[in-house]
Amino acid sequence: MSSRHAKSRTPFWIEFPILIVVALAVAVVIKTFLFQAFFIPSGSMIPTLEIGDRVLVYKLAYAWSGPKDGDVVVFEPPFGTQRTEEKIVEAVARHVAEALGLRSPDIEDLIKRIVATEGEVLEIRDNQLFIDGVAIDEPYIQPGSVMPDFGPVTIPVGHVFVMGDNRSHSKDSRVFGPVSVDAIVGRAFVRIWPIDRWGGL
Repeated sequence: MSSRHAKSRTPFWIEFPILIVVALAVAVVIKTFLFQAFFIPSGSMIPTLEIGDRVLVYKLAYAWSGPKDGDVVVFEPPFGTQRTEEKIVEAVARHVAEALGLRSPDIEDLIKRIVATEGEVLEIRDNQLFIDGVAIDEPYIQPGSVMPDFGPVTIPVGHVFVMGDNRSHSKDSRVFGPVSVDAIVGRAFVRIWPIDRWGGL
């Protein structure tokens, strides 16, 4: 018998944990650098996103180009909620659970729609959004939404103005101001749950 065949194969009970660790490592890398599932915790984006929906966020969406009006984005809140201090084991467990969609990632983060980008002048009057003086058609907003007059304001360089689609019930840039592009986690591009609501954003 050749020495090649004489070598014993590694037992499955040893290989299996290694495969699990590798799979989890890959999942964490994908979650950290490419895609991340995000749970919708509030009704501020109704009817586009319902409470309990899950969307997939592309983290490299703005690596080579800037944000665009109409993009739905996840971002860190400008009012600065800090994550509590975690032990290393807790942090690893959280990242794995988030990568596998078993828990909501970064519950402090928010999801809204970009309605204006840097240099644009935004104004709301008579329940209508205007960008650079032009009335914007917004078929995605919740019917019956009421928008108090606002602005005009010019969006600063490196910032975007975000609003929820449920305009009457959304705490957004009308409250906390424009959001820094650096605070954007990524662009939500598809609804993945529930199955009967699967589709692009």
